Formats: sequence, structure tokens, C-alpha cells
Amino acid sequence: MMVKRNTLLLLACLVWSAAGFNILRIGLMSYPAHRSVLNFLLSAVVFAVFQVLIFGKLVKKHTARISGYEEERHFFLKFFDKKAFAIMAVMMSGGIGLRASGLAPEQFIAVFYTGLGASLLLAGLLFGCNWGKAVSATASDAK
Repeated sequence: MMVKRNTLLLLACLVWSAAGFNILRIGLMSYPAHRSVLNFLLSAVVFAVFQVLIFGKLVKKHTARISGYEEERHFFLKFFDKKAFAIMAVMMSGGIGLRASGLAPEQFIAVFYTGLGASLLLAGLLFGCNWGKAVSATASDAK
């Protein structure tokens, strides 16, 4: 299925927002028994590390790549490259495996998943902002 170039940013927004929301939900559901200032701070550190070192860069990289496409229509899965899909698969497999194995205590799930999920959700929302900017720019160019 072929979609407009700007739609790729919207698809990235939807995929990352859905993933972030789900992981954040899992973390928050695990949190009630582990609420403490230290755990909240640790979640904030996890959020910051993922946002600064991974997802913030990922949003910029893929937005620039998509914006640089000269053709107007693209295959709908081109919102990420192969490396990004591989990273997503490894993260999903690792997270599912970690929870299913029972190796990670609930406190770790609460702290880590809350920070990670919030960072993923923000990445999705940033893709959404970039989609909005791209649509506005396209509309003003058409005038």
C-alpha cells in the first residue's frame, strides 16, 4: 500500500505512541506497591536516558530521512528503515521475554517500564508534531 510521504510520519506517530502507551500502562500498573521518591527519580532517569540517547535521535533521524524523500508516495512501512525495525523487534522480544521469564522483579518492571514507556510515548508524540508541521508546510507551499 502506497501512502503520501507525510503520512509516513503519522504512521510512525501511531506506532510509537501505541507502543509507548502500552509499556507505560504496564509500568504504571506495577507501580502502586513500589511508590517512593527513589523509584520516581529512577523512572525519570530511565526516561531521560532513553529520550536523550535513543528516541530523541531516532525521531530526528527518521523525520529528516522521510522529509528528504523526493517522491510523493511510498510503501507504508518505509516510516522506518531496516535497522529501526530490527531494534524494535529486539526490544519487544527482550521485554516480552523478561516479563514472561519472571527474572525481573515487579519493582524493576514498574520503574523501568514507566520510564521507557513515557519516553516511547513522547517519541510518538514528537513524530505527530513533525507530521503536523510537514502538513502545514505542504499546505502553505500549495498556496
